[in-house]
Amino acid sequence: MTIKVALAGAGAFGIKHLDGIRNIGGVEVVSLVSRDLEKTKEIAAKYGIAHVGTELGDSLALPEVDAVILCTPTQMHAEQAMACMRAGKHVQVEIPLADSLEGAQAVVAMQKRTGLVAMCGHTRRFNPSHQYVHREITAGKFNIQQLDVQTYFFRRSNMNALGQARSWTDHLLWHHAAHTVDLFAYQCGSPIVKANAVQGPIHPTLGIAMDMSIQLKAANGAICTLSLSFNNDGPLGTFFRYIGDSATYLARYDDLYTAKEEKIDVSQVAVSMNGIELQDREFFAAIREGREPDSSVAQVLPCYQVLHDLEQQLNA
Repeated sequence: MTIKVALAGAGAFGIKHLDGIRNIGGVEVVSLVSRDLEKTKEIAAKYGIAHVGTELGDSLALPEVDAVILCTPTQMHAEQAMACMRAGKHVQVEIPLADSLEGAQAVVAMQKRTGLVAMCGHTRRFNPSHQYVHREITAGKFNIQQLDVQTYFFRRSNMNALGQARSWTDHLLWHHAAHTVDLFAYQCGSPIVKANAVQGPIHPTLGIAMDMSIQLKAANGAICTLSLSFNNDGPLGTFFRYIGDSATYLARYDDLYTAKEEKIDVSQVAVSMNGIELQDREFFAAIREGREPDSSVAQVLPCYQVLHDLEQQLNA
């Protein structure tokens, strides 16, 4: 059976999914929707996608569509994920699941009602670098004492990963911190019991804090220190230092290094070295096997509870 997929949002991340899906057998992208019709038509032609539209409803109306991947602006995620399930479609929504705890809870409730596969793109669970560390932990060879993370971008103007102007505003807490908050609890195998945050000045036009510092503690005693900035002028990206009881690992996206900057071969960890492709493989495998995927909306819900608590702290 070929799984027929609609993809919403043909920006930087949508294209990463299209590239990943090209490597996965038994899956066909049959519909592409995004707000700029001409640009969407160009991308659809490049990837051989027959149906093009500007509204998610255009894709949901197609009876052949089995599943939807949402790479749309953060503020639309929860509502669109629920619309997909109401239409009887499995859904993978890019991180973050929602920009409020209420939104995240509503999506989880809808998944429970429908029984459809609903997954969130918490890519760090799938990067081979983090999977390698996860295996060391589950084998009892490594325990995290501290996870030290730097998430640094240069976003003084509202641009996406391709350097194109964004139609929406990104968020350090609800988007970028979500990656680390979820990864920390996942790697520790232990819930977050304490969380603190401070933020820098609010940007006069973007209306968001451009700098933030977060501290986390898991029930098993491990701690996490997370620094986030949209003011940092390079190097850009997220860098993870796993400080453990037996080793120190440095993870940079799909790559992993020792504390002495020796590259660790993680090429045998999974069938691909691309975290986005591995995330998509899990989504389609869960649909085929009728099971809950890793990074299901229910599994990642505790992350959004922590983000909510941190937001309450920051607003106070």
